Amino acid sequence: MKKLWIVYFSGLLLLVLFFYGVASGWFGKMPTFEELEDPKSNLATEIYSSDSVLLGTYFVENRSNVSYKHLSPYLPQALISIEDERFFEHSGIDVEALGRVIYGLITGSNKGGGSTITQQLAKNLFPRGNLTKPQLVLRKFKEWVTAAKLERTYSKEEIIAMYLNTVFFGNNSYGIKQAARTFFGKTPDSLNIQESALMAAVVNAPSFYNPFRHPDRAITRRNLVIEKMANNGFISKHVADSVSKLPLGVKKKGGLSHNTGLATYFREYLRGKMKKWCETHYKADGTPYNLYKDGLKIYTTINSKLQKYAEEAVKEHLSKDLQPAFYKHWKGYTNAPFVFKGDNIDVKKEIKKVMMRSVKQSERYRVLKNKGLSMDSIMRIFHTPVKMQLFSWNGPIDTVLSPYDSIRYNKFILHAGLMSIEPKTGFVRAYVGGINYRFFKYDHVTQGKRQVGSTFKPFLYSLAMQEGEFTPCTKIPNISYSVELDDGTFWTPRNAGTKHIGEEVTLKWALANSNNWISAYLISRFSPQSVIQLARKMGVTSEIPAVPSIALGTPDISLYEMVGAMNTFPSQGVYVEPVFVTKIEDKHGNVIERFVPKKTEAMDDVTAYKMIKLMEGVVESGTGVRLRYKYGFKNPIAGKTGTTQNQSDGWFMGIVPQLTTGIWVGADDRSVHFRSIALGQGANMALPIWAIYMKKVYADSTLWIKQWKDFDKPFNAASINFDCDKQDGNNSNSPEDFDNRQIDF
Repeated sequence: MKKLWIVYFSGLLLLVLFFYGVASGWFGKMPTFEELEDPKSNLATEIYSSDSVLLGTYFVENRSNVSYKHLSPYLPQALISIEDERFFEHSGIDVEALGRVIYGLITGSNKGGGSTITQQLAKNLFPRGNLTKPQLVLRKFKEWVTAAKLERTYSKEEIIAMYLNTVFFGNNSYGIKQAARTFFGKTPDSLNIQESALMAAVVNAPSFYNPFRHPDRAITRRNLVIEKMANNGFISKHVADSVSKLPLGVKKKGGLSHNTGLATYFREYLRGKMKKWCETHYKADGTPYNLYKDGLKIYTTINSKLQKYAEEAVKEHLSKDLQPAFYKHWKGYTNAPFVFKGDNIDVKKEIKKVMMRSVKQSERYRVLKNKGLSMDSIMRIFHTPVKMQLFSWNGPIDTVLSPYDSIRYNKFILHAGLMSIEPKTGFVRAYVGGINYRFFKYDHVTQGKRQVGSTFKPFLYSLAMQEGEFTPCTKIPNISYSVELDDGTFWTPRNAGTKHIGEEVTLKWALANSNNWISAYLISRFSPQSVIQLARKMGVTSEIPAVPSIALGTPDISLYEMVGAMNTFPSQGVYVEPVFVTKIEDKHGNVIERFVPKKTEAMDDVTAYKMIKLMEGVVESGTGVRLRYKYGFKNPIAGKTGTTQNQSDGWFMGIVPQLTTGIWVGADDRSVHFRSIALGQGANMALPIWAIYMKKVYADSTLWIKQWKDFDKPFNAASINFDCDKQDGNNSNSPEDFDNRQIDF
């Protein structure tokens, strides 16, 4: 008997010593107290709109944490019922369940698993990796010790929340927050009984019980969870029977992806900015932040409603009006949609040049070239038909087409960019970089630079009025002007309009009609260098050649720069650099950095107000007059249309007291465009998008943007005459003057 007790106590001592050794790290590294306090897991960075709508995430694992109080009460009930019925009774290790497992191993009968929720959490927090069988056994003991430590460190509620945050639910969803959005389009606190039961059901085998791929398995497993919830007294048998009859209710669209949701182009633009930010900002341990793993929360200036209305406006105009008109316009033309002007032009040769340039710019070409293929081999691949999807406004087209022909197909597609900014704050409220991010990755807000046409003229007119000699009602003879160039030759722009030739016209009338002769006169008076200097103060950083023709808008400038510059006018002469982010928080909710706009005084407030009044003339009786007679706007609007050479680009800048918006429309290739000014002008291509957008904005009473607001008038501008019609009778026009003969470039 004495020997038996010695063996017993020796075995007990060895067991205690073994677990002490495991806890002390004798058999390999164990999680430290700090790691238990702040367990490391890959957390997705979340992007929020200014009105608290989740726009998207950046992730390695699409995971975001939630606290216990933000869980539906049914979630813990469902999880405990199916995974760990004695969760609130044990301290990390369920002895009864462990005994059942041992008995099953001895007898060969399967009596279920013995891992508690806490043990599973330990496994999720500190993954096993690839282990041999002996290592796996040792690892199991380590998880027991870790589970016991977790129980001492956290409350039962915190352990439930941590488990639901770390577990994989399938469909690229890590954690309950992403899973609830992916499967049901909900937040975790709003899940009902059957939805909570399904979430608890799939964690055991996410692929096997995937409700999208295996709905029959998923519903059987879900109903088992519901049955166990009733057996454990969480719900009544009657409720269990009722909800078990309900369908799964999962949403086929699933969660957010990089190609779907609101503000796809903005999210990609922000990704680049945030990656650079992370490289120069450091965590407490001295390492830089990781955009994809550290669970940052980025609070942007985007308003989800304005963003939605902007995207809808682009789609409505292009899909219903402009793109169909473009197809009709080119129907029956052999070389459609290309236009090449000039003497002795070999059209077929020019088309081949354009197409080959597009081939070499494609991702397919880059991949094939990097593989070392010859040009002949690459072109054979480009001319070989393959299965593919093409963009259309009616949904993706499944077809078999050669990559080369798909490029020709895409040449017909018209694109657009839109950006809205709040005048005094510089907050960017809407950002539409293109028509469909899945098919067209190029961002026409910040990446694209195109000729701006007559939207450049406000820079020139501002300079003229800033010098004090000119006012909106100053008269200038409407005659052809020539500007001498450095080489002794002369630049003489043409003018399409025929009204008031030889008469004196006001600056307000000249801008409203995009008169090129008056622009030539002004650039000869104030020099290209002076205009460029003012444009720089207004935020334009693109290269602008110091030549007289910039007066007509020859420079290539991004939409981002143009909107920021035009915003100087309602901001009373102060350039406010556009702001995209207000603050960034870490995963604990601590603010890492706040952002405020950078401001520069570009001109005095009186000059800015003069320009607002001039640009109001564009809408009252100029190239933007259809906003009045066609769309019915009666509120104060300052605007400027722009149409570049051969109608390759259509622009509209629309300014109201609380919002500055710029829009560009055109094809990706400048040789693709309408052949007529009536169809290709900015007033037809871009202005309608602004009208549709603002109609939606004004109709939403929950927004702060009100139609009755007027522009602030500086005290020093009280003595200036802005009503040029009373002074002169040559400032009125009919709508037909601009729809048929208007030319901006």
